[in-house]
Amino acid sequence: MAPQPNSKKMSKRSVFIATSLDGFIAREDGGIDWLPIPDTESEEGEDYGYNDFIKSIDALVMGRNSFELVLSFDEWYYGDMPVFVLTNRGVEIPEKLSKTVSQLSGEPKEIVEKLAEKGYHNLYIDGGKTIQGFLNAGLIEEITITTIPVLIGTGIPLFGPTNRDIPLKLVESHSFADQLIQTRYIVQE
Repeated sequence: MAPQPNSKKMSKRSVFIATSLDGFIAREDGGIDWLPIPDTESEEGEDYGYNDFIKSIDALVMGRNSFELVLSFDEWYYGDMPVFVLTNRGVEIPEKLSKTVSQLSGEPKEIVEKLAEKGYHNLYIDGGKTIQGFLNAGLIEEITITTIPVLIGTGIPLFGPTNRDIPLKLVESHSFADQLIQTRYIVQE
């Protein structure tokens, strides 16, 4: 599904992710069994702002490992949203997703330029290495982190080494009834 042309559209790359209290996005083996499963099917279900966030996005850029993890879920959560999987090694895209999912490779700046040429300006960046690469390239404007009150001890960190200090401005913080805390930051570059 191609984005609707909009000459006034601003360009933004955003992160929307959950971490353990000790800063991990997954176990060392990629497992996310420690994440609570929100009950978004009931009227009382909480989506933690995800649906509003997704409505503001043109396309999703994710790493291969994240894509393969999402494929193991019972359902595909991204509907008809264009998804670009970053990999240099190739990835098998199921036939049922071939109209909306494609593979890309390159440096973050090249990826942003390629997608802008296709009309995709507001990008959801997902996956540990992918997020780290875009942050180090100065290409993330907003980060929303939902902190899960669990310590898992070791795993894949959301943030790895950076090539410089990356100052952030806290925009909002919200606690939910189930003890999750969500913080939204603007990257101050």
